[in-house]
Amino acid sequence: MDKINLDCRPDGGLRLKAAVYARVSTEDQAKEGYSIPAQLKRLNAYCKARGWLVASEYVDEGCSGRDTKRPAYQRMMEERDQWDVLVVLKMDRIHRNSRNFAVMMDNLEDWKKEFNSMQEAFDSTTAIGRFVMDTIQRIAQLESEQTGERVKVGMTQKAKKGAGLLGFGQPFGYRYGEGKLVVVADEIEAVREIFSLCLSGLTLQETADHLNRSRTPSKKGGLWAKGSVQKILTNPLYCGYVRWDGILRKGKHPPIISIQEFNSAQSLLSMRVKGQPSLLHVHIQPEAGDSHG
Repeated sequence: MDKINLDCRPDGGLRLKAAVYARVSTEDQAKEGYSIPAQLKRLNAYCKARGWLVASEYVDEGCSGRDTKRPAYQRMMEERDQWDVLVVLKMDRIHRNSRNFAVMMDNLEDWKKEFNSMQEAFDSTTAIGRFVMDTIQRIAQLESEQTGERVKVGMTQKAKKGAGLLGFGQPFGYRYGEGKLVVVADEIEAVREIFSLCLSGLTLQETADHLNRSRTPSKKGGLWAKGSVQKILTNPLYCGYVRWDGILRKGKHPPIISIQEFNSAQSLLSMRVKGQPSLLHVHIQPEAGDSHG
């Protein structure tokens, strides 16, 4: 009995090898039909119906579609010799940026690879298919940018009204606890020392060198650099204020230093930047009831 060649179609032609790509970002996790298992199940069934062999499955979980810095996506492109057609559930699973999508399509054309979006039923084999895919991709980018704008508006309202945290990372000297910032005992003394060294006349680099010599740990355990020192010295968070996108308001967290110390540090730092205006150094007018350290 002759051995059946599974790489051939019934008509004797070679079967296309498919690279199946699935992606889900943080905000998509709860959306029905966008889970990784759901995408892979539908994609595998689609490839089987088309008579394509699934060469590999590539999965990026918790990754944004706005850039190409995704491990599975990068690996898929590096392994392009192993597949003939790239298959996704929807076009926004592969890219949410029209420029990145256009670059990918140019690369696929150069590599003589095909592209297929299952749900939109578009592929790269026809001119109308390429035109429609480009249009859909631009709409997806528009929706993504509008979402970003809505998030920024929401954050701006929070900053103005003083309601809730503003979504920045955990700053040195603090940690998040029960929806608010609380001081970290092992770090607040380092913050106070940084401001004290600045007010005594040390430069940013000298302060960083002093912290490293005294083996003062940074937030992530690495060495101190003058940039990380400057970030602390110019952050009004440490005197009890919160700044976001040009909006400054009094926070609900405990301050580590006084407003006077913060303002004095800003004056010294501004004097050292000759001929170059600094947007970082903000002087704060104390409000009634403010603690002065």
